[in-house]
Amino acid sequence: MPAPLDPPLGPQDHVTGPRDAPFELVMYGDFQCPYCVASISILRRVRERLDGRLRFAFRHFPLPAHPDAANAAQAAEAAAAQGAFWPMYDALYAARGRLSLDDLAGHAAAIGLDGERVRREVLEGVHAERVARDEDSARAAGVTGTPAFFVNGGLHEDSFDAGSLVAALGGTGA
Repeated sequence: MPAPLDPPLGPQDHVTGPRDAPFELVMYGDFQCPYCVASISILRRVRERLDGRLRFAFRHFPLPAHPDAANAAQAAEAAAAQGAFWPMYDALYAARGRLSLDDLAGHAAAIGLDGERVRREVLEGVHAERVARDEDSARAAGVTGTPAFFVNGGLHEDSFDAGSLVAALGGTGA
């Protein structure tokens, strides 16, 4: 039996899609992970195929092998504090690994945020605890790498191409 998502999605999570959607997909990701970057186009197809029937959520799992990943996760949370998590999520993955502190401030400014505030909050570790909470929940569920997906509350251990994810979600024929 796959490991359950713990804690389940709640108000602290970054979620898009209808609250009462029949399908739920949660990604644990790392903004500097090349496999996560590659998964973004797959996730876009899954979300399009299940439009209106999918809740999609993102949780942080920056890997130690990626030196800028933890700061990128905190920058995403700094953007969330300015009301723009999803635009920053898109910008960080579109950056394809360009995630130095200057890059993070620049990505924030490019989407209309206060880039210097993002830089300051990253440097001060304002959002480190929030990122650590996601990391702890990933480890507790047995996640060891990224991207990791939870499908309808359980760890998805098979391939993560669009067709496989849609089938696992129960949306075959979407």
